Amino acid sequence: MASLLEVHDLSVAYGGVKAVTGASFYVAAGELVCLIGANGAGKSSLLKALTGMVHVSHGTTKFQGKAITHLASHDIVARGIALVPEGRGVFSRMTVEENLAMGAYTRQDQAEIAADLAQIFELFPRLFERRRQAAGTLSGGEQQMLAIGRALMSRPKLLLLDEPSMGLAPLMVQKIFETLRAVSKKGVTIFLVEQNAKLALEISHRGYVMESGKIILTDTSAALAINPEVRRAYLGE
Repeated sequence: MASLLEVHDLSVAYGGVKAVTGASFYVAAGELVCLIGANGAGKSSLLKALTGMVHVSHGTTKFQGKAITHLASHDIVARGIALVPEGRGVFSRMTVEENLAMGAYTRQDQAEIAADLAQIFELFPRLFERRRQAAGTLSGGEQQMLAIGRALMSRPKLLLLDEPSMGLAPLMVQKIFETLRAVSKKGVTIFLVEQNAKLALEISHRGYVMESGKIILTDTSAALAINPEVRRAYLGE
């Protein structure tokens, strides 16, 4: 499989504090890859660097073979990268349908947009039921569905997710992860940042482990799930 995303020796610092140090990894087309690690390990900072939300102090990021390291966020979105941010970030006063339409704001293909909207409602029937409600009135799980649906409306080549299980009830977490598996099977490439290591490793092909701003381990998800160090540090054993 060809590498869709290639990151080499990437570093991010806030003032004198290093959040990410020398991170190198790749995501191949069609893969579902996870990045696990404790809270404060630098996972969210890494995602923000990939999407142009924070300054990269060192290193390079390539997407489809072209450098995107210092592009503005809107240019990175236009290249085909969509982020589902931590905390969901829905437009609370807009309806569910209006939020989903915002995901397609860079597109002009109205017939295809309508078809994609129908697919989102098929994927998340609850969003269809609440399509005329203000997004701010939805539950946390419903807002997470909406954030994922909005990102998919851009037809991303790469979908980035930052802690999609955070703050959700166990049944809703299961539903979200089942949906991510279904989206992956449709051919969407996914890079998942997640504290719930067990679920992340269950649905992904490969994984990376991040600690104190550094990627310290990589393997297939199946191998990481039985790695004694990973089991002890992240699976509660």
